[in-house]
Amino acid sequence: MLRTPSPLALNAIKALVFVLCLIPAGQLALGWQTDTLGANPIETLTHATGDWALRLLLLTLAVTPLRRLSGLHWLLRLRRMLGLFAFAYALGHFAVWIWLDLYLDWPAIARDILERPFVTVGFAALVLMIPLAATSNTFAIRRMGGRRWQALHRATYGIAILGVLHFWWLVKADVLEPLVYALVLAVLLGLRAWWREQERQRQLSVPPPAKHLQRPVIRIMPK
Repeated sequence: MLRTPSPLALNAIKALVFVLCLIPAGQLALGWQTDTLGANPIETLTHATGDWALRLLLLTLAVTPLRRLSGLHWLLRLRRMLGLFAFAYALGHFAVWIWLDLYLDWPAIARDILERPFVTVGFAALVLMIPLAATSNTFAIRRMGGRRWQALHRATYGIAILGVLHFWWLVKADVLEPLVYALVLAVLLGLRAWWREQERQRQLSVPPPAKHLQRPVIRIMPK
């Protein structure tokens, strides 16, 4: 049943994942409303939304390896939702920073983006996520074609790297948590590189067709 869930069961799994992704946002909203986010609630909001954006982004990247290792192909049906939630938390992270932290002071925002490297890479990651979120629908896949759509969404790898780098440069001294994220990302990207190399070696090991099976090439000469 878990290997091939029914449509009803799959919808229930999707609903459960949706609710689980909403829980951190609900807790933060409740904490803000009840004033229980600590001495610096804005800092708490900023860090929590950023943390969840990165966690969900890594979880999105983990879907394909989990599917290949477990054989649970329906996991791919959750990837789009996880990616969109990662974008939503990243957008919330950015909104808290420009609105509650910098009070929409656009000159100060621009200076931070241009002069502070950790802000620069974080902003770049958010900008790169926008076209991926905008094309995370069936219509965009049909319009772009599967090959072009996949090429665009491979930007997720670079976005994840920028996200980890943003976090690493932000904390400066205590790098234990960003180090964990970096190791997880290295494993996820390493598995992909290993599988790609295995596929390349498999294709190279296939002998070319025998000469008597090769079709003759008919050259068409222009008039």
